[in-house]
Amino acid sequence: MNVTENLKSYLKDKLTLDDLLPTKLPVYLNSVAYLFGVFSLCSLFILIITGLTMAIFGPLWYHVSGTGKLFNSFHYWAVQLLFLFMLLHLATKYFLGAFRDGRWKTWMVGALILGASIFTAFTGYLSAANWSAQWHAVEAKDAMNAMGIGGFFFTTNYTQVLSLHVAFFPAAVGLLVVIHILFIRHEGPVKPYPLRGGKTK
Repeated sequence: MNVTENLKSYLKDKLTLDDLLPTKLPVYLNSVAYLFGVFSLCSLFILIITGLTMAIFGPLWYHVSGTGKLFNSFHYWAVQLLFLFMLLHLATKYFLGAFRDGRWKTWMVGALILGASIFTAFTGYLSAANWSAQWHAVEAKDAMNAMGIGGFFFTTNYTQVLSLHVAFFPAAVGLLVVIHILFIRHEGPVKPYPLRGGKTK
């Protein structure tokens, strides 16, 4: 059996059509605590759309044109909302015990998404190429060297930083988000902790 057949067999057994497109949801999903992940996805969608638009029209457009500045502002504020909702999502899932019942893989992929998002935002900040970004790029160089990755991630190399921001890190975040969602679809949302002396419906 080759790799393609193995993958096809795995997906057929582990990820059914009912998992991908559920028609009935448990009653406990009516809580706001289960919405922060969706809000994070909405913010990420806005980031992707505005980022692609800015990449197509170029820096002169989003620094000079009124419409470009608007897209730049949407991009900036979508980042703020993304991290706000991701941290709220992390906090609520921690207190709900989302790592229970064998869901540790979903939890770890979520942690990787947060880490990749931090590097994506950091390279985006450095890509602004203004005085503040250049200062932080010089200061961050020592931090990268201290972590032992200075030879791979040179913060004062604008071309490398921009390439990481528009290509590598967004692709990594996108792939991890897809995996995260597939795990959630397969395992289902985590149930709330049962009431003392009772059971979760």
